[in-house]
Amino acid sequence: MKKIVTLLVLICLVAIGVKAQNTQVICGDERTEAYLPELKKLRVALFANHTAVVNGKHILDLLIENKVNVVGVFGPEHGFRGRADAGEHVQNDVDKKTGVRIFSLYNGKDGKPNTDVLKKTDVLVVDIQDVGLRFYTYYISMLQLMNACVKTKTRMLILDRPNPNGSYVDGPLLDMKHKSGVGALPIPVVHGLTLGEMAGMINGEGWLDGGAKCRLSVVTCNNYTHSTLWELPIAPSPNLPNMQSIYLYPAVCLFEGTDVSLGRGTDLPFQQYGHPKMVGYAHSFTPRSVDGAKNPPQLNQRCYGVDLSKMPHDEIIKRGFDLSYIINAYRNLNIGERFFTPFFTKLVGVDYVQKMIIEGRSNEEIRAVWQPELEKFKESRKKYLLYKE
Repeated sequence: MKKIVTLLVLICLVAIGVKAQNTQVICGDERTEAYLPELKKLRVALFANHTAVVNGKHILDLLIENKVNVVGVFGPEHGFRGRADAGEHVQNDVDKKTGVRIFSLYNGKDGKPNTDVLKKTDVLVVDIQDVGLRFYTYYISMLQLMNACVKTKTRMLILDRPNPNGSYVDGPLLDMKHKSGVGALPIPVVHGLTLGEMAGMINGEGWLDGGAKCRLSVVTCNNYTHSTLWELPIAPSPNLPNMQSIYLYPAVCLFEGTDVSLGRGTDLPFQQYGHPKMVGYAHSFTPRSVDGAKNPPQLNQRCYGVDLSKMPHDEIIKRGFDLSYIINAYRNLNIGERFFTPFFTKLVGVDYVQKMIIEGRSNEEIRAVWQPELEKFKESRKKYLLYKE
């Protein structure tokens, strides 16, 4: 009898193990059988950075080892290796390991890709980890590349990745009069799309130049849904070192449009906020010059404020695009309009948020304003979803 029970337990454990393995998220680039055979016959360009790792190997190395003809690599903000500051200009380069030329999309010019490279290319492969925010610039680089691919008749192949902020949609839609390098499409701050879904929506909504459509295909993720809270194995940029910072990023990033520090130059970027003149707080920190934050706001100044690093993930997600942190700091400093810089409106994407904060409105009152347009976006978004909600 004991032997039978033991055997049944073992069978159950094996079954559980198989189920867990089968439900593990598999990124598009890990599904090599879905794209490598085809790429071996083509001239390939790549849009990627340090996050494009396939089972411990960078996608560029993987392609070269499989005799794929890679004619060039396009690098985004923070550079191909992901070490540059936010907004820092990155020069063209040559990858030392493979000898492949790297063309920066963040070289201080117009951000438009080198079409000479694409003219020599059959397919542009996209493999890069996004975090699902309107002001996170990787989708803007993809948009520029889609426009370039239309001109050169190059197909784009997206090796899709999960969106770590893909479990909800929130925030005001960008008023296109505020279109900028941190906001390029009429989408909410938290759009809830993977890059593969975003590219489909760009095509379907006619957001490319002249309403053109890019030739597009997507290698989807396996076992991913929008309710999957997928932890990133590699930090996507220097100041998003962990999931706490990534979940807080939608709301805390608005401090970039103020004089308040959000922790750049500390061990807790995007996980705290403070200012030398904020009062009533025991928590303090001092920003320093470090890689990825060479000249952070309030450099070498003791800042007093709020530590968000221990807030539970489920609470952060439930609060969504939360304006209460900005409102709190605004009221604490009590300096009126001088609290904001022009960059604030570019980030939030509309005029009314700053005006309502100055008027003394609450987080709930301001959030109510964007709900009607947000619901319309959610309805439009459904047509382009590749994964269940």
